[in-house]
Amino acid sequence: MSINYQALSFEYQPCREQQDGVQTAAYPVVVVGAGPVGLATAIDIAQQGVPVVLVDDDCSLSTGSRAICFSKRSLDIFDRLGCGQRMVDKGISWNVGKVFLKDELVYTFNLLPESGHHRPAFINLQQYYVEGYLLERARELPNLEIRWKSKVVGVQQEGAAGTEGASVTLTVETPDGRYALCGRYVVAADGSRSPLRNLMGLDSHGRTFKDRFLIADVKMEADFPTERWFWFDPPFHPNQSVLLHRQPDNVWRIDFQLGWDADPVLEKTPERVIPRVQALLGPDAKFELEWVSVYTFSCLRMDRFRHGNVLFAGDSAHGVSPFGARGANSGVQDAENLAWKLAMVLAGRASDTLLDTYASEREYAADENIRNSTRSTDFITPKSAVSRVFRDAVLKLARDHAFARQLVNSGRLSVPAVLRDSPLNTVDSESFAGQMVPGASCCDAPVRVAGQPGWLLEHVGQRFTGVLFCGADGIDAATREALQALQRGPVPLMLVLVSIEDAEANRVALEDVLSNVKLLQDSEGLVRARYDATPGTFYLIRPDQHVCARWRTPDAGKVEHALKRALCVSGTA
Repeated sequence: MSINYQALSFEYQPCREQQDGVQTAAYPVVVVGAGPVGLATAIDIAQQGVPVVLVDDDCSLSTGSRAICFSKRSLDIFDRLGCGQRMVDKGISWNVGKVFLKDELVYTFNLLPESGHHRPAFINLQQYYVEGYLLERARELPNLEIRWKSKVVGVQQEGAAGTEGASVTLTVETPDGRYALCGRYVVAADGSRSPLRNLMGLDSHGRTFKDRFLIADVKMEADFPTERWFWFDPPFHPNQSVLLHRQPDNVWRIDFQLGWDADPVLEKTPERVIPRVQALLGPDAKFELEWVSVYTFSCLRMDRFRHGNVLFAGDSAHGVSPFGARGANSGVQDAENLAWKLAMVLAGRASDTLLDTYASEREYAADENIRNSTRSTDFITPKSAVSRVFRDAVLKLARDHAFARQLVNSGRLSVPAVLRDSPLNTVDSESFAGQMVPGASCCDAPVRVAGQPGWLLEHVGQRFTGVLFCGADGIDAATREALQALQRGPVPLMLVLVSIEDAEANRVALEDVLSNVKLLQDSEGLVRARYDATPGTFYLIRPDQHVCARWRTPDAGKVEHALKRALCVSGTA
C-alpha cells in the first residue's frame, strides 16, 4: 500500500520525565530537529549503541519537494544507515545534465561517466520521502526515542566542555507543559531559523542574495528524459533562468527566476504560476499544481559549529543557495562526521577534543560549499552589465569549445569536501597517485565476497577499518605479524583484505592466522585502480568512510600512531 508521507502526523506522548515528575540522569545525546539531518544523526549514533533522544516541535514530515537532489555520497551514507536502497528504488536516478542558452543546447555533461559504481551521481526524491524512510528506520532502533510536539524554549550548559559531568539542560515545552531534558551532548539540527541558536544568542554571517525564485511542483505525464535541464534566458521566460527536474510520482520540479522586485505573495497564485508553466510546456499541456513556493536565499554560516557541549549541524550551522544541491547533502555529511566522534568520546575511546575536529572539518566544508554556491549564483544572476556580458560570452563559446564549458556555472553540483588539512590525517610519506588522499571519502568499486557480487563500501564504515591489498602470494610474515598486533590493539580495528589476484589462495593462507577478517576479491580491477594499490598497500579508513592514512606496507606502530592521532589521544605528534 502506498503511503502519503505528506499527510502523516505523529501522536504526542508524555515522556518519562513528565510522567514521573522528576528529572532523569543525563542522556548521552539529545538531537533537536527531526528533519533529514537530525534523523540521520540520531540513527547513526544509535546504530553505534548510544542511547539517543530526538525532539521536534512539530508532529509531521515536510510538505512539498523542498530538498530533492541527493548525491552519491549521501546515498552511500543512507546505505550505511539502512535505508539507501529504499531511496534509490523510489527516487529518479540521473547522471546527465543539459545547459541551454535561449532555445539552443549549449552542451551536455555526465556527472558519472564511468561504470563500476553502486549508486548514481544523484537521485531526485522529495524531502518528505527521505524523512519518511529515515523515520521508519529510526523506529526500528530500540535505543532511539522520538518525542513529537516538544519545543525547546530554554538552554543551560553546566560545566566546561571536556570536563567530567559537563552537560546541557533543555527546557522543553509540550501540550502538557514544560519539563527539563538533560543531555551530555546536544546536537542542534533545527533548521535555518534554529530556535536553539537564537536561544544561545548566536548568529550566522554571510551574504543574502537579492533575487526571488518560484518553485512549482507540477504533476503531469511527460516524455522528457530523466536529466537536469537548465536554461539561461529562455524565450518562454526571457532575461531569467529556469531549471527542470523530474521527481517520482510524475511530479516535475520547475524553478523560475523572478527577480528581486517580484511580489512573493502574488507570484504564488495559480493565476501567475499556470501561465509560466504553460509557456514552458506548451498551451495544450495538461498538468496539476501540487506545491508552490517563492524563496530567497543566503550563503552564510555560524563562526563556530561547536559551543561547549552543543554542536550545530545542517542548516542551523550553515546555509547555501539551492543551486548545486549542497544544502541537504552537506547536512547529511555533517551528521556522518559528528556521529562516530560522539560515539567514540562517549565510549571513552577518544578525547573530547575530537569533537573540535567536527567543527573544524565541517566549517571547512561549509566554506567550500558557500564559495561554490556563491559563484553559481553570481553566474546565474549577474548583478552588473559587465558580468552579464562575460556570462553570455562564456555560454556562446561553450557550444564549440571545451575550455569555456569549465567556466559555465549553472550550479556546481555537490561533491564531498576533501578534508586534506584535517588534524586527524596522517600525511603521506610514500608516493601514491589518484584521488584517495587522506581526508577523501572512499570511492566505491565492485568486489566479490565468497563468490557473490558486492561493493567495497558495504564492508567499510561504522568502525575504524584497515584495508590491505594482497597479491597471489598472500602476505609475508612481517605483514601477518603487524596485522595480528593491530587486532590486539586498544582500538578495535576491523580488517578487510582485498585480493587483487587470487582470492582463494589468500583465503586458505589467512583463515587460520587472522580472526575477524573480511576477504574481498577485486572482481574488475577497479578497487586496485581507484586506490592505486599494489600488493601490500594498506589503507586506514575512518568510521565515516574517509581515508585517514595509507602506506605501501603496514607497520603496526605507524598504524597505531595514526589511530591515536585520529582519536585525538595524547601521545601523537
